[in-house]
Amino acid sequence: MDLEDKDVIKSLRQQVTRLAINMEKMKLAEYVDLLHSPWRLLWVNFTSGIARGLGIAVGFAILGAMVVIILKWLVGLNLPLIGGFIAQIVLIVQEQLKTGRY
Repeated sequence: MDLEDKDVIKSLRQQVTRLAINMEKMKLAEYVDLLHSPWRLLWVNFTSGIARGLGIAVGFAILGAMVVIILKWLVGLNLPLIGGFIAQIVLIVQEQLKTGRY
């Protein structure tokens, strides 16, 4: 073996080592195990879906509450055009809450 062949082999070893390290970082073996277990895959996807749905619901509730607070603040400023429009929206919402029709 000449010097060039040794350099090529050394370079290939380094690349294979880097590839192995990257595969470990990606947790490729765990992912393949997950794909071979359909019930576990369904369970993981189910629980992540519930978590996402709960996060969306909580986030939307917080965002909605912030919008209502801002609208109340704008009505309190008594701006000519915006205040009347927002007051009508608030009255409509209050009527809907009183009648129980959504």
